[in-house]
Amino acid sequence: MSQIPLTQLPDEPAVSCSNCAACCCQLEVMLITDTGVPQRFIDTDDWGGEVMRRLDDGWCAALDRDSMRCTIYELRPLICREFEMGSPECVDERREMSAIYR
Repeated sequence: MSQIPLTQLPDEPAVSCSNCAACCCQLEVMLITDTGVPQRFIDTDDWGGEVMRRLDDGWCAALDRDSMRCTIYELRPLICREFEMGSPECVDERREMSAIYR
């Protein structure tokens, strides 16, 4: 009788934007440089600085709620460009978000 080989699954799935709940799209995003973000996605914070507008649900206004993808990806702010998929900050946000829903 042959045995079925044991496959060890990873503790955590590989980090990918395609398997994420867009955790980073709930963070406050300050607009430091001009990347061409359309004005309808810009808001002013309490200190007069420009930030990405968030809707009442807390998510970035530029996030497509059906696909959970950025609708202005090519024009996204510098902070979004520097918040790299799989970076320590990304992994921390994913971990914190998953803890909320447990």
